[in-house]
Amino acid sequence: METTKIEGTLRETAGNVKEAVGSIAGDTRTQLEGAANELRGKAQQLCADASDLARDTMASNPLAVLAGASAVGFLLGALWASSRRDY
Repeated sequence: METTKIEGTLRETAGNVKEAVGSIAGDTRTQLEGAANELRGKAQQLCADASDLARDTMASNPLAVLAGASAVGFLLGALWASSRRDY
């Protein structure tokens, strides 16, 4: 996952530069593309961090993760069953 985080950092930096160039040049499209790339890079970094955290949690306490996944599955099933009754 370290590669994904590095890619996110590079994408964020490139987006920041592109946004600055668009701002200096007065090109709104380039500026918006840069801002979008910057946000995409930040999102990629957050996703990599969340994946690392989930992997570490599963490795250190698998029973808690299993219980949590079971609870979420039960709740989703209950919601789905209750929404089917309305039809």
